[in-house]
Amino acid sequence: MKKYTIMLACLILIGLSACNNAAEKEPAPAENSTEAASTAGGQEAVKDDDSAKDVVKVAVGSKDHSTLVAALKAADLVTSLSNAGPFTVFAPTNAAFDKLPAGTVDGLLKPAAKEDLQNILQYHVAVATMKAESFTDGQVLGMVNGDNVTLSVKDGKVMLNGTATIIASIPASNGIIHVIDGVLLPPAKK
Repeated sequence: MKKYTIMLACLILIGLSACNNAAEKEPAPAENSTEAASTAGGQEAVKDDDSAKDVVKVAVGSKDHSTLVAALKAADLVTSLSNAGPFTVFAPTNAAFDKLPAGTVDGLLKPAAKEDLQNILQYHVAVATMKAESFTDGQVLGMVNGDNVTLSVKDGKVMLNGTATIIASIPASNGIIHVIDGVLLPPAKK
């Protein structure tokens, strides 16, 4: 009986020793892990120089879209457009924003106009990836803000609402960007 008691005691010691070793191998929780997670940002903060860029990173890298990027930041839409998508973004150039009446862009970038700015920017985004060659004359696209854009196609050129023309198309990891030469203004709410 004494023999079994000693064997049982040895097995218990071995078991406890194994548990202690397993506990030592578990990584200790990082200090201030909540703080680190909250300051890291969302998908837009991911650093990846090897993969294709998302629509926001493509816009950030374009000197012709600095006004659009500033507007996306002011409207808090960077994270939304950095997500998986797929998105079709109609991206007005800086020159397109310059065509708006003087003071319009500055007024929209103010915190008090955030809702209006979000409405305008969401009127430039559709949830799908649509290449320019797939557009047809008279096609109606539902935009993120709930309104519609009507396309016209003539001699290979695509126009949106008769006011903006697609001048280039750029694929992105989460959709496609169609560079346009005008700013689309959503219809007035009734």
